[in-house]
Amino acid sequence: MTLRQAQGPVSENPGDLDRTDPASEIAARAAAFRNWGRWGEDDVLGTLNFIDAAKRVEAAALVQDGEVVSLAQAFDTNGPQKGWRRRTNPVHTMTDTGTDAERGNQGFPHGIGGADDVIAMPLQCSTQWDGLGHIFDHGNAWNGRRAGDVVTSDGDLVTGIEHAASVIVSRGVLLDVGRHLRPETGELEDGYAITVADLEATIAAQGASSRVGRGDIVLVRTGQYARTRRDGWGEYAGGPAPGLSLTTAGWLHRTEIAAIATDTWGFEVRPNEFDAPAFQPLHQVVIPNMGLTIGEMWNLDALADACAARGRWDFLLSAAPLPITGAVGSPINPVAIL
Repeated sequence: MTLRQAQGPVSENPGDLDRTDPASEIAARAAAFRNWGRWGEDDVLGTLNFIDAAKRVEAAALVQDGEVVSLAQAFDTNGPQKGWRRRTNPVHTMTDTGTDAERGNQGFPHGIGGADDVIAMPLQCSTQWDGLGHIFDHGNAWNGRRAGDVVTSDGDLVTGIEHAASVIVSRGVLLDVGRHLRPETGELEDGYAITVADLEATIAAQGASSRVGRGDIVLVRTGQYARTRRDGWGEYAGGPAPGLSLTTAGWLHRTEIAAIATDTWGFEVRPNEFDAPAFQPLHQVVIPNMGLTIGEMWNLDALADACAARGRWDFLLSAAPLPITGAVGSPINPVAIL
């Protein structure tokens, strides 16, 4: 396939989707873009294998001003979660405070006091990575393993997020699709399915620094997060949203990107593109079959402004997950260094 729209069973034209048959559309793309065995039967990183030392050196050379931009949403009770599948916002509790220190009831000698705290939260409650053990396809996990052999009540025994702890540093590329397609508002409407043509048009408009290739981490700004900051969360966590079309699966595969993240709850367009019941079909293709790491709920607004001001859309990106043994996802504070 070329970078133009492919036709046939894995067409890149959303108009060609059989909206009555999500199972067949998913299966065709899973088979066409499956990377099982590409990095050996013991692989635990999937497309993160595209990041190598040379790629990191290339990325480091992009730093010109030394400006650091955090791409994380806030981790607090004023977050997007509403309890779906027991996902709640973080609960932050102080276990020692300045009041305790003033009263001298902490039991420390010579006047020293301190503060301590604890946080309780689902690992995917705010800015985060989906690990390779997060989604299965017909009982199969990444690289063709049985889902039940990979993730048990003890956690992800094979592809836990800890394996990526020292991996995710690379060239980042921001594709501000919201700004390109909706220049007046910078925000795509909920339910807008981003196509391959949209991605390529954004790259062409932004220029050479937006080229996308092997080992890059692509950040797609839709503008939905900016809307929530202005209007409130609404149905952000699982409700209607702009996002990638299922038909972008081939582009995600052939560009050989290492990972991709968006400013939305679910990465792909919602509602999903079918009249028959469907739930996150692009996840089902790209995580267990392609081995692609996905980031969600990233705050890309300040980065978009910084890139637009410079006319440069690539940067050094560091987005290490917490090495939580056996986790299928991780909260992160990704930073772009320009």
